[in-house]
Amino acid sequence: MSKRILIIDDEENIRRVTRLTLQAAGYEVGEAGDGERGLEAFGDGSGWDAVLLDQRMPGMDGLETLRHIKERDSTARVIMATAYASIELAVDAMKLGATDFVRKPMTPEILRNAVAAALAKQPRVYTATPSSSAEISTDPLIQIITMNGFTILDSEAAQQEPNERRFRVKSPTGSEHEVLVEIDEEAIGYVERMTRRKLPPENSFWTTQAQRVLGDYLWKEGRVPPTRKLTITDVDRDELPIAARWQTS
Repeated sequence: MSKRILIIDDEENIRRVTRLTLQAAGYEVGEAGDGERGLEAFGDGSGWDAVLLDQRMPGMDGLETLRHIKERDSTARVIMATAYASIELAVDAMKLGATDFVRKPMTPEILRNAVAAALAKQPRVYTATPSSSAEISTDPLIQIITMNGFTILDSEAAQQEPNERRFRVKSPTGSEHEVLVEIDEEAIGYVERMTRRKLPPENSFWTTQAQRVLGDYLWKEGRVPPTRKLTITDVDRDELPIAARWQTS
């Protein structure tokens, strides 16, 4: 029996291209033009194997629609799609129970890979996320992030140098690759100069930055780095206030 995919997107041409791509891959496809109609079509979730959900829509946006979907069916597989992404948005979507996060416009290959990867995953049960506190945690933003069908698994803390973070990346086909992210001394010095706080390379702030650099690469390129290596050479200015409050212990 064919798997059934529900597309929720306010752009008719995007829905049409996505529908044709998925139908060519053997899926049954339904469509809805906004969040409210998407929830009507979704019902209790029993008729759908996965949902492809646009983030930016008029009225009820993607995150709000996602929250309602997960309240109706906590095991629903939901793939978020957007042209305006950030790691923070991906993390928010994952905390609400999203299965994957894909970049628009997406190639047919990335779309098919993301759907296939989502269907192959064990459904994640949604639990409400508590309100955030003012204190900045020393823990990584989230343990697992999936983007364009690629899953960033947790950092391997053992057997690594202070200025290195090693991640396992699982591709949509199921193969795993180790990716090394190095922290350049110039980036450490820049943060110290701008915040007047020394965050040594072993500090967990750099774990989140390494995860961000790897996530940005997977988001933009849709592939594992060919050299299996990336380097943090600078830090975005928007990250400096976070660095200024980050725990030093």
